[in-house]
Amino acid sequence: MNGPAVNGTPLPVPAAWPGASTPLGARFRVGPDGVAGTNFALWAAGAEAVRLCLFDEQGRETRIPLTELTHEIWHGFVPGVLPGQRYGYRVDGRWDPWTGARWNPAKLLLDPYARSVDGEFALPPEVYGHVRDWPDQQVADTVRDDRDSAPYVPKGVVVHDDDDWSDDHRPKTPWADSVIYELHVRGFTRLHPGIPEELRGTYAGLAHPAAVDHLVNLGVTAVELLPVHQFAHEDHLLRRGLKNYWGYNSIGYFAPHAAYAASGTTGQQVGEFKRMVRALHAAGIEVILDVVYNHTAEAGELGPTLSLKGIDNRGYYRLQDHDARRFADYTGCGNTLHVVRPHVLRLITDSLRYWVTEMGVDGFRFDLAAALARSMHDVDMLSPFLAVIAQDPVLRRVKLIAEPWDVGSGGYQVGAFPPLWTEWNDRYRDAVRDFWRGALPDVRDLGYRLSGSSDLYAWGGRRPYASVNFVTAHDGYTLRDLVSYERKHNEANGEQNRDGSGDNRSWNCGAEGETDDEDVRALRRRQLRNLLTTLLLSTGVPMLVAGDELGRTQGGNNNAYCQDNDISWLDWSLLDDPAWRPLFDLTSRLIRLRHRHPVLRRRAFFSGRAHSADGLRDLAWFTAHGEEMTAGDWYAPAATLGMFLSGRDIPGRDDRGAPVLDDSFLTVLHAGARPTQFVLPGPPWARRYEVLVDTSLEDQHTEPAAVHESGTAITVPGRAVLLLRVAD
Repeated sequence: MNGPAVNGTPLPVPAAWPGASTPLGARFRVGPDGVAGTNFALWAAGAEAVRLCLFDEQGRETRIPLTELTHEIWHGFVPGVLPGQRYGYRVDGRWDPWTGARWNPAKLLLDPYARSVDGEFALPPEVYGHVRDWPDQQVADTVRDDRDSAPYVPKGVVVHDDDDWSDDHRPKTPWADSVIYELHVRGFTRLHPGIPEELRGTYAGLAHPAAVDHLVNLGVTAVELLPVHQFAHEDHLLRRGLKNYWGYNSIGYFAPHAAYAASGTTGQQVGEFKRMVRALHAAGIEVILDVVYNHTAEAGELGPTLSLKGIDNRGYYRLQDHDARRFADYTGCGNTLHVVRPHVLRLITDSLRYWVTEMGVDGFRFDLAAALARSMHDVDMLSPFLAVIAQDPVLRRVKLIAEPWDVGSGGYQVGAFPPLWTEWNDRYRDAVRDFWRGALPDVRDLGYRLSGSSDLYAWGGRRPYASVNFVTAHDGYTLRDLVSYERKHNEANGEQNRDGSGDNRSWNCGAEGETDDEDVRALRRRQLRNLLTTLLLSTGVPMLVAGDELGRTQGGNNNAYCQDNDISWLDWSLLDDPAWRPLFDLTSRLIRLRHRHPVLRRRAFFSGRAHSADGLRDLAWFTAHGEEMTAGDWYAPAATLGMFLSGRDIPGRDDRGAPVLDDSFLTVLHAGARPTQFVLPGPPWARRYEVLVDTSLEDQHTEPAAVHESGTAITVPGRAVLLLRVAD
């Protein structure tokens, strides 16, 4: 089929003018002689032919050969093609899976640079480049499927960019002042009673004042959005009647996921996303995207052919050294992008710059970032990807967060990423969880984690804010489930509870799951207060997961990636529940404390040395006897730890060049079940202390706090955190 027909008479097929090889993708513009149209450019190095496919509203297809080839880029300008036009590509070449060549012109391919995608990805047999249901699955991927996939796959949409962002004001929150809130666009807004029904689950819903007000009242400075790049659902989920909810299965690195748009999917989702960013910026909140450049939704050799696999499989993906038919898999998802190759690196960096400059975002969290840092095989901190990011004038100025591991050999790289990068610090997560469940053999690791993880990050000019501290993330238990379940309960995922980690470092407080035992329930709420207080008083950048401040539960499911339902959506009724509202109030109060006190968000590591004649140091550790900890104390089991932060010895100066001075604080963490006595350190540390936070209390009041003289023994309730401010 070359073009649509009327009454059996073929319509003329428009010809492509030469156009330009840059920029890649579809760009609407005014061409020669003032003619409006769209320039199309596609990198496809090994292809023998490329045809642009245009689709009208009835789905009829017009195929236009792109005959210009410049530096491995096929390109052409098509006059009269306007914004809203749906399109795709057919790419012809050799079918030789044994050498990694998987060209198949029967498959309609999504433009990797498409900025809008219209339609859902279903996975019938027709969208596979090979015969998916071939009787012998051992060789199925070598048998080409010649059925047309166009009726079954989404199309790219031409978008017109005319937004200069002149009315937008980025918050530009310094790293040390940041509090990150990880959320899912759909899950956060789907059940919110203050958001109109037609906007729930969408970018417009997140931009609604009811959603923004919650973020402002909580006090967070940035939202970290689970993937919003266009993604597809896996075949094994669709067969079970499920979908990929989290979105870690990208297929369009420039397109906002269309299912999250309330306004339409033929380009409208782009403007809706921009309006969401503007609304958050106006409230002082940055937007960080969780991005998945390590793999795509095309999976391995038995996966579908949706885009890159059909454009140039060998050029985009890492293939095994001695068997190019197979994919190298450092991600656990079937494939790994070959980031060492210049055109793949260009795809990623072009995408990143696009989201910053044209979509207004403020930073990125890179899923399985170690896979991006691999050179040929090993993780290499001098890799092309990291080098390009470090010198890019746009990207080096935004927030960069690494998930510093992948599933390949040598993939665990916590503490190894270079300056400019921050990292998810899972060692913080593990130490804090273990302390509060009574499983730490000693407190050495906890001391490092509470004070900024200098053992991991005090090199190469890195700062305490290189550590993104978290106790929970989207992947794993919610905070409430962490104190309610010791065993995962993932039956709803349809994998016989085999999926998800079995190592959760959780404690159910005496009963598995929900219970009517009020003592257990009260203890769980106390443990939640302990965990949140520890997180928000630690040096580094705290990250909260949406709903943890409300006591959200997933019923013990620690891998809810496929649960687009009440299991994953936030239950906003908890905000009005007398049992759970105090948790939100405590969280917001702690965040306000953090914002007010620079000693809680230091920009430099502690020295632990005295800087004045009285012997006061910027950081000191105490046993329950009020004595400074010795080397032996660090190696001994302990349920009680005192951490003193001096507000008199904060490095650096404020914006006017004046010294930074603050209150001093003593934090006492006691994980033991029974109350204990803690002797308050005397001079030079303090003469008197006042209690600001006591997590043993259900409601945290702001009335005048109890004041204690130094040298006296105070009672610390069982399993509690006390935050005391030095009174004088």
